[in-house]
Amino acid sequence: MLLAGEEWAARFEGFRREAWRLETLPQYLMPQEAEELQAFRDGARIDPATVRNEYTDRLRRQVTEGRVQGRVHIVTRPLSEYLRFEFSQYYRPHLLAGEQIRILDVTDRTNPLEGVQDFWMFDQSEVVLMNYEPDGKQINREVFEGDVAQFIEYQRIAVAESVPFEEFVKGLEL
Repeated sequence: MLLAGEEWAARFEGFRREAWRLETLPQYLMPQEAEELQAFRDGARIDPATVRNEYTDRLRRQVTEGRVQGRVHIVTRPLSEYLRFEFSQYYRPHLLAGEQIRILDVTDRTNPLEGVQDFWMFDQSEVVLMNYEPDGKQINREVFEGDVAQFIEYQRIAVAESVPFEEFVKGLEL
């Protein structure tokens, strides 16, 4: 089953304990980000402490409700322009709003999750596969039909092998 629109948004309102994402790509081509990405290229930077939008408001509300949202992004250095943008413009404000963000740097090591695709997992009971073209353009979102045990193991590995976002970016110029 493919997910879009309200059915997709409902996953973020309906989870009880945890929404968790694995990101594996060096860039995501999202049309709604084009203007912000261009501003970033032109030197514009934001103050992450002042960002308030639907996403950060939802994160803050989830924290007060005792619900957790987290992610691990697998990266290699040097970081792509898109990753520098994403880290600066999104990850920092999202972290301040309560998202648990970690980075798995596989620059000088074997990727323990080689070949695993992007996904979201909700309450360790439902997995939504994030399908992308190789360049990062999203194709669709697809509910995984089957045993989610392998994805729970992917999450365990990703968290164990990664570091907190702020530790990773310390000293990096974004």
